[in-house]
Amino acid sequence: MLLLAMDTATPAVTVALHDGEAVVASSSQVDARRHGELLLPAVDRVLAEAGLKLDAVTGVVVGVGPGPYTGLRVGLVTAAAFSSALGVPVHGLCTLDGLAYASGIEESFAVATDARRKEVYWARYADSRTRVTDAAVDRPADIAEALAGLPVVGAGARLYPEAFPDARDPEHQSAAALAALAAERLGAGDSEGFLDPLPMYLRRPDAQVPKNYKVVTPK
Repeated sequence: MLLLAMDTATPAVTVALHDGEAVVASSSQVDARRHGELLLPAVDRVLAEAGLKLDAVTGVVVGVGPGPYTGLRVGLVTAAAFSSALGVPVHGLCTLDGLAYASGIEESFAVATDARRKEVYWARYADSRTRVTDAAVDRPADIAEALAGLPVVGAGARLYPEAFPDARDPEHQSAAALAALAAERLGAGDSEGFLDPLPMYLRRPDAQVPKNYKVVTPK
């Protein structure tokens, strides 16, 4: 097994290789505006670090979000392209699940990432491997009472400390954790633990057609 994992659903552009037993190389850069520019060089970098060629990859793992429209699409399209070119499967995972897994917390907690518009993407977990709610998008003040007393992992917790006073690491997503979670599930034969590699948006994109838009193309 050699899994190539990537996630661009958050400001972290993150890539990792996992051989089924351990992460053999990884790269993470936090830059919310350069997902498309940074992702492929990161793939080249982890392959070079591991001393491997792309054709050694046996599966692709990708974070499906939730995340902002443009950044999220970069990782999903790249994963689909690699899957098609190499003839290997692509396994989708909820981005929040990668953060939960990396936390190592074995009690009830939540994960929250920045959704912009003064909102967070979030979900609740029984432990680092078990999500107990669907991913959702809400204003921090609207969910503060429901998550009161719980540790909250991720950048969303640090952005809104008044709503989430017990912020925990990691702050940013890691493809290394996403790859390790995928390897664990594949090793256990848990095919139902994966999602289709399709974007989990949860809301409409920021870009909208202007009101009173005037069509100028000929009919």
